Amino acid sequence: MNTEAMAKAFLDDALYSLKEAKEALNDGIYHRAIRRAQESVELALKAILRLFGIEYPKKHEISDVLNYLSQKRKLPAWFTSELDKICEISKRLASERGPAFYGDERAFVPPKTLYNKDDAEKAINDCEYVVTLCSRVFEYWGST
Repeated sequence: MNTEAMAKAFLDDALYSLKEAKEALNDGIYHRAIRRAQESVELALKAILRLFGIEYPKKHEISDVLNYLSQKRKLPAWFTSELDKICEISKRLASERGPAFYGDERAFVPPKTLYNKDDAEKAINDCEYVVTLCSRVFEYWGST
């Protein structure tokens, strides 16, 4: 399997995780919606790195590598102009990953009580924004 096929597989998984996030929102499982939205953003961004042949770090938040990519490779201007927002979303969702999985273990608060519908909707809207931009990068890649 080549780098482009691996990248496309990551993007496909990101789209599926987004679908799962929406299902969790519809089912009222808000912490799971946030977990899946974070996973989707992570996979979509790692797909971009993979597409450009950059080894992604084995961590959940990769905005530093995205900034490196934007300086070293020719990315579409419409993508780089949104990079600050993309990185902010990635950082915020990555910081919610642990609590959305485990809750607040020190206070013995389960994850399902930490998040509400508004939190889940924001995570999904931000996720859709990032995944849409990443999908457009794949279209751009195919047209160059």
